[in-house]
Amino acid sequence: MKEITFEEIRNNKEISAYVASADSSLAAMGYTDHSAGHVLKCAKTVKEILTEFGYSPREINLGQIAAYMHDIGNTVNRVCHGQNGALMAFNILTRLEMEPKDIALIIAAIGNHDESAAYPVNAISAALILADKSDVRRTRVRHPESREENIHDRVNYAVIDSHLDINKKERTLTLKLTLDTEVTPIMDYFEIFLVRMNLCKLAASKLNASFKLIINQLELI
Repeated sequence: MKEITFEEIRNNKEISAYVASADSSLAAMGYTDHSAGHVLKCAKTVKEILTEFGYSPREINLGQIAAYMHDIGNTVNRVCHGQNGALMAFNILTRLEMEPKDIALIIAAIGNHDESAAYPVNAISAALILADKSDVRRTRVRHPESREENIHDRVNYAVIDSHLDINKKERTLTLKLTLDTEVTPIMDYFEIFLVRMNLCKLAASKLNASFKLIINQLELI
């Protein structure tokens, strides 16, 4: 058994192929961008959260790995993609001879990131939930011209700026969004993201922190 680094996972051709395949499948179904850009952003945010709140280098590394691999289950099907991705990650990481205790943390995070069956079972899974659900931005929209018919595209396209502020001293994680209300009203955001925002509150509590949502300088959660 050996320690596997995030950089090794990021540069692994097999895993990168699954990341690309998953995104291709979601593109065919009309979902927003889930490419390397999304998973790398999630990995960066996970690292920032766990670093700021004082977690170990090992946990940070495992969190980044989980973030990079969290959506590969979409290669199989969008339904249960968290659980499918966890099983795929188990197979891959076992073949790479990663320590079982490390694999267990990663697959728990992957298997618990989707809001249909999610729960922050450990710090890594909590950080992944927060990173994944806070990645709302205009650049994730593949076909801006179709946003009138697709509320997910419309809401993401309306987000001009987004930032997850991590405050170690106050133990808060604040998602700050600037939303163009001429594109969509704020209520549309809650129509599709309320479950995810409540999940972020639960994830933050796992980190002994609180979650806040500010849209256009108004604190809504």
